[in-house]
Amino acid sequence: MFFSVVIPTYNRLPILQKCLRALENQQFSDRESDESHYRHIQGYEVVVVDDGSTDDTLAWLAQERQQLPHVRWLVQEHQGPAAARNLGVKEAQGDTIIFIDSDLVVTETFLSCHAQALQEGEEKLGSDRLFTYGAVINTCNFDEPTSEPYKITDFSAAYFATGNVAIARHWLEEAGLFDTQFQLYGWEDLELGVRLKNLGLKLIKCPQAVGYHWHPPFSLEQIPPMIDQEIQRGRMGVLFYQKHPTWNVRMMIQMTWIHRILWGVLSLGGRLNERTMAPFLQWLIDRGKPQLALEAARIFLNWYNVQGVYAAYSATRG
Repeated sequence: MFFSVVIPTYNRLPILQKCLRALENQQFSDRESDESHYRHIQGYEVVVVDDGSTDDTLAWLAQERQQLPHVRWLVQEHQGPAAARNLGVKEAQGDTIIFIDSDLVVTETFLSCHAQALQEGEEKLGSDRLFTYGAVINTCNFDEPTSEPYKITDFSAAYFATGNVAIARHWLEEAGLFDTQFQLYGWEDLELGVRLKNLGLKLIKCPQAVGYHWHPPFSLEQIPPMIDQEIQRGRMGVLFYQKHPTWNVRMMIQMTWIHRILWGVLSLGGRLNERTMAPFLQWLIDRGKPQLALEAARIFLNWYNVQGVYAAYSATRG
């Protein structure tokens, strides 16, 4: 088993540095070298795909080449994460692909835990028609991201999300890789997940393979780009639905009467928005509760998403 860790990145140099250094510190226990029970890990590489960064990412990678022996990098014009991941897979040397994001910091046993879960899953199923899905813990602690405890808000019911997943390369190729029509924010990984599910792949949870997803503490300045992301996610959600017109996809992209009523009621028909809620959100932030402020902001962020998805859907039918 040879791992290729594929990481798309775009203007995230400070946290990318932590991400890559953590991947250089991987440890493999004696159990993984016991071939009577576990497939031997032959090695790993880290494939960074720079998606047109303008923050000196490439200069830093070249400068740190000696300290990052597992890392090699590819460059493309800014086309989005779907195209970046496809390039990474096509140029990867491994038989097993691990996708993480460039703002994820992993533990020292990250790769060995995925390897063990893959092997045990194959033995149980009698085939490699599976992938492993590790845990993602959100944190805004930049200095010590791995000190963050698991929270109920870290739970994810997604089938296939590229924040922390390991899969045999040939299944990605058989499914057709990521659809590069998804050039805006959202859904390119879950759409590929639908195609993988149609091939019969089973999700194997691997909570021991932990990644800490860093993001800056929530502030009011982040709200405009977050609203834009929700509108983009609505547009890409309609593309997702056009490819897979099922009730499950409608539920995922929030294009149902349930979501329209839920977020309409909670936002008072849009009256609770970034302007009217700003004083309350700032009050929470000033009291050291930025995460709670972010959860409160999701009231109007989800309303923007629902509005965006219905507007995009109407445009396709007009």
